[in-house]
Amino acid sequence: MKKCTFQRCLRAVPTMTSAQRHDLRIAIDHRDKKDLVAEVSSLVGTPTACPHCHHPEIRPWEQAAGLPRVRCRGCPRTFNALTNTPLSGLHHKDRWMFYLETFSEGESVRKAAGRCGINTKAAFLWRHRFLALPACLKARQESGIVETDETWFLRSYKGQRGGLPRRARKRGGRAQKRGPSREQVPVLVVRDRSGATADAILPKDGHRETFAVLKPLLARDAVLCSDGRGKGPIALAARERSVAHRAVNLSKEIRVLTGVYHIQQLPPTIRG
Repeated sequence: MKKCTFQRCLRAVPTMTSAQRHDLRIAIDHRDKKDLVAEVSSLVGTPTACPHCHHPEIRPWEQAAGLPRVRCRGCPRTFNALTNTPLSGLHHKDRWMFYLETFSEGESVRKAAGRCGINTKAAFLWRHRFLALPACLKARQESGIVETDETWFLRSYKGQRGGLPRRARKRGGRAQKRGPSREQVPVLVVRDRSGATADAILPKDGHRETFAVLKPLLARDAVLCSDGRGKGPIALAARERSVAHRAVNLSKEIRVLTGVYHIQQLPPTIRG
């Protein structure tokens, strides 16, 4: 819409009747719901094969529940982007994005339910479904320029009643030692330039554990970029995988090599 047309619409609002304003709110809400559904469905990507028989030949097939459906030429069953994902079968798609905001704000299940207008049972189900979603979206193979780095999380013993190696504490806390230690868990994050991302919890920070993650993930033509001055577990794993490795040195402010090799596409919390 052009700016002048939008301004005319704004000037017309005070002259509308209550019934007209009600119809306008419904139209806007309907449009917003479609946008929200599109955003949520984009999280899982566009189907490239049938989730039932894995046949590669598919074609558009009308819409249902606000989502475009696709029909397989092999089965021939219909499906959408959410079929066979943790989000399949969940109702109130227009409230999903609001519910995701409760994750970042750390709200309880009960508060999240009240904020989104759903019952606590549904809120509990949604939480576990959304937490299970990232595992289904992990890349199975990455090619081209691939960035990787490690991050560390404080080890959690939530739910374990006895046999703790330390005193029990409330949520949060800090490690007693600075830097990586047995108090923390290493997590390897890998992402290529197309945005395909994978992560894995490592038993320990060693090149054999890193190699076990990178071997099935990296294509033969991949160029692996990491921090660490060309040393450490990632460099050794790249050498064993027989892929090219380019290392930047963030501690010396060397963030880019030859203009293309860097780890800037990784989340800031990962690349330190």
